[in-house]
Amino acid sequence: MSIDVRPESMARINTPELARAYIEEQIADIRAQVGDGKVLLALSGGVDSSVCAALLIKAIGQNLVCVHVNHGLLRKGEPEQVIKVFKEELGANLIYVDAVDRFLDKLAGVDDPEAKRHIIGEEFIDVFAEEARKLDGIKFLGQGTIWPDILESEAGIKAHHNAGGLPEDLQFELVEPVRILYKDEVRMVGKELGLPDSMVYRQPFPGPGLGVRCVGAITRDRLEAVRESDAILREEFAKWGLEGKVWQYFTVVPDFKSTGITDGKRTFEWPCIIRAINTIDVVEVTVEHLPDELLDLLAERITSEVKGINRVLFDYTPKPPATVEYE
Repeated sequence: MSIDVRPESMARINTPELARAYIEEQIADIRAQVGDGKVLLALSGGVDSSVCAALLIKAIGQNLVCVHVNHGLLRKGEPEQVIKVFKEELGANLIYVDAVDRFLDKLAGVDDPEAKRHIIGEEFIDVFAEEARKLDGIKFLGQGTIWPDILESEAGIKAHHNAGGLPEDLQFELVEPVRILYKDEVRMVGKELGLPDSMVYRQPFPGPGLGVRCVGAITRDRLEAVRESDAILREEFAKWGLEGKVWQYFTVVPDFKSTGITDGKRTFEWPCIIRAINTIDVVEVTVEHLPDELLDLLAERITSEVKGINRVLFDYTPKPPATVEYE
């Protein structure tokens, strides 16, 4: 794109007028960069990739090929939702790839956070390369990279998933239309693009998905415990009127166990950690303090409904010193 680094003088996009101006600028930039070429985009269904996709669709229409990869690390019901919203409602040129076994087999036994991120990133590259070889005219790779991703990568806080390492026969040029935006600006642009609120205000979700919330070496049973506890948390937040009011909330299941009692019998199972936070720019976050009654309900539901969980904890740590995710 024409701008690779966020200008220090750039005004915060916090009004519809500023969002419209940015959209018009990016559409012109995309068309100038891409021409009549085709763009391949990883569409997770998260805010960043969704807004990126909407911008690209507005600029080049069916010349955008969206690829939704189900790597087994998505939230409950997420693949179905992505297909419904993008393919059925928005008419996107969407390819669905079921790669669950492929990803989980490669991640088996890997407990280092950066190693996990790299495996997931490299496997994504392989999947895209395979899909690209099936298509004609793919010259570009679209990405929903945003400015906090760049800042954290430069600071060495975490590895950033990007297009590096593509095979020699598939050296795509990057298209990153939301690269210089903060998360709140991405939402403002998405709203102005006409995306539904359920998508625009959807919780941000890390590229490695639940893989960074299944702390340590990923196992299928513990990954399922993360997925099911997360679904309960989201369900209760919606019932309690917190959906859309709290920036991000999720569960983490670490790789250690503690003693408990269920039905009068000793158990030795995992704890489930709840994290609920608010932020404007993701650089700093504060903790959302939940009602005691809600915490009691969550502890009761998660321990009784999620296999393998016998303890529920709440994380009170802001950023800094903690990061948003555990890995």
